[in-house]
Amino acid sequence: MIQLFGSHKQIEAEIDEFLDQIIGGGLLFKKGIKFYLDGREEEFEQRLNELILLEKRADDLRRDIETKLYTKTLIPEFRGDVLGLLEHSDAVLNQIADTLLEFSVERPETLDDLRDLKHELAKNAIKASEFMVKAIRCYFRDLSAVRDNIKQVHFSREETNRLSEKYKREIFGRGELRLSHKMHLRYFARSIENIADDAEDLCDRLAIAAIKRYI
Repeated sequence: MIQLFGSHKQIEAEIDEFLDQIIGGGLLFKKGIKFYLDGREEEFEQRLNELILLEKRADDLRRDIETKLYTKTLIPEFRGDVLGLLEHSDAVLNQIADTLLEFSVERPETLDDLRDLKHELAKNAIKASEFMVKAIRCYFRDLSAVRDNIKQVHFSREETNRLSEKYKREIFGRGELRLSHKMHLRYFARSIENIADDAEDLCDRLAIAAIKRYI
């Protein structure tokens, strides 16, 4: 980050901490989903509560960073790109937290024979967000590595979409389930899938931002 922020170490530290929140949120999400699928309700709710607090911390950090970027008139030529990356990555974390909250509120049924498939779906969606964070860090520290991490985001998103399609085909192929039941389960698969899609959308923006820094 030295190339972009010079001697402003506090901004560097806050951006790092903000990105750490996204990684931490993904870990809590994966644990929460596993506990939900295993029927460990108390542990699931504990991870959800931790995730909600973490999301609020990330929001506070983002607002503080945005204020400093404006009041200290830092990197005016790249400020819009950095602000956009912060806002869109925060939206990814919001999607992670909102999805876990929806599990708590709506309590979708766990189909035992599809438990592993749904867990893999969640893990791959979070993997996309983790590579997204790596790509953002590289934007500040090593532009040459941005592209490789973006490719990993694309790969993880494609795998997430594949697993989501497989899950949805499984549930809609079951004659014993009501259509309303199938649609409810599909909704949660799509919510998880959206995490990876949002991470990929951010990386499309990041790719352009990185090119602008090369110019």
